[in-house]
Amino acid sequence: MPRDVIALASDHGGVELKALLKEELLKLDHGVLDLGTDGPDSVDYPDFAEAMAEAIRSGNAKRGVLICGTGIGISIAANRFPFIRAALVADVTTARLARQHNDANVLVLGGRVMGPETAKDCLRIFLETPFEGGRHQRRVEKMGLARN
Repeated sequence: MPRDVIALASDHGGVELKALLKEELLKLDHGVLDLGTDGPDSVDYPDFAEAMAEAIRSGNAKRGVLICGTGIGISIAANRFPFIRAALVADVTTARLARQHNDANVLVLGGRVMGPETAKDCLRIFLETPFEGGRHQRRVEKMGLARN
C-alpha cells in the first residue's frame, strides 16, 4: 500500500526536474498525483499552483511539490491560498526547517537553479521530517495558516 499521495506540478521551466522527482516519489512508495505540465511549451505557473492548491484543499493529496525555473514565481502564486504553506528551499537544511518550524505542506524547487541530486535529497528530507509544534505552532497560527 502506498504512503501518502503527493501532488506534483511544474511549469515548462521545471518539467525535467518534475519527471525525475516523480520517479523518486514512486521509489519512495508514495502515490503521485501528476498535475502537469509534461512538455517544454510555455505555460503559466499560476495555473499549476492553483491546481496544486485545489488538490490539497480537496484532500486528493496530502502534500505537494511545485517547480518552476527559479521556484520564486510558483511559490508566490501558491501562497495566495490560505491553507497552503509553500516553502522555496535551496538545500536539505531549508527543506528540513520548512517542515520542522513552518509546517510547510508544499515543497518548492527551482528547476533551472537546483541540481537533481540536491532536489532528490530535499524531497526526501521534506517528506520524512515532522512538524515540531510547540512554539512553532503558535507562530504558524499567528499567520492564519491552519493545519490541514
